[in-house]
Amino acid sequence: MICLTILGIDPGIATVGFGAINAHGSRQELLRCGVITTSAGLRLAERLMRIHNDVLELIEIFRPDAIAIEELFFNTNLKTGISVAHGRGVIILACEEKGIPMFEYTPLQIKQAVTGYGRAEKKQVMEMVRRLLSMQAVAKPDDASDALAVAICHARYSSSLLNGQGGSDVCSTI
Repeated sequence: MICLTILGIDPGIATVGFGAINAHGSRQELLRCGVITTSAGLRLAERLMRIHNDVLELIEIFRPDAIAIEELFFNTNLKTGISVAHGRGVIILACEEKGIPMFEYTPLQIKQAVTGYGRAEKKQVMEMVRRLLSMQAVAKPDDASDALAVAICHARYSSSLLNGQGGSDVCSTI
């Protein structure tokens, strides 16, 4: 059975969640999770450089086979969405610089893969992440738990019977 190391990332500008897991078929194992934080007092360029450098460091530490990142979801605050898009950009750049395959998933795909229901509440997703990874408590802050959910989504997609057999680009729990 192939073991994949997956680095999940929940992009942001003030807080970037990360979660590293090993995936053994349908089973996932927690390696580590946490957040990259940047201070609002820093210039945007400094914040982006910090995120970029920290993602490069995470890649060096975990040497992932794949990186999974959540796609942007614009709610009502366009200004926040643009800042998050800047953060996503430097994360994608770091993946490309290191030659790590990167996969993007929508919030709906992530919820579907983790809970079986694409409209699950945040608390349901966090609890399922805790259970799937046999954690004592839900990962904190929420961004770390979200990043683990992204990694689990990719693990489930990459081990899906649909993957490589003409299936769609949707996370699958098969």
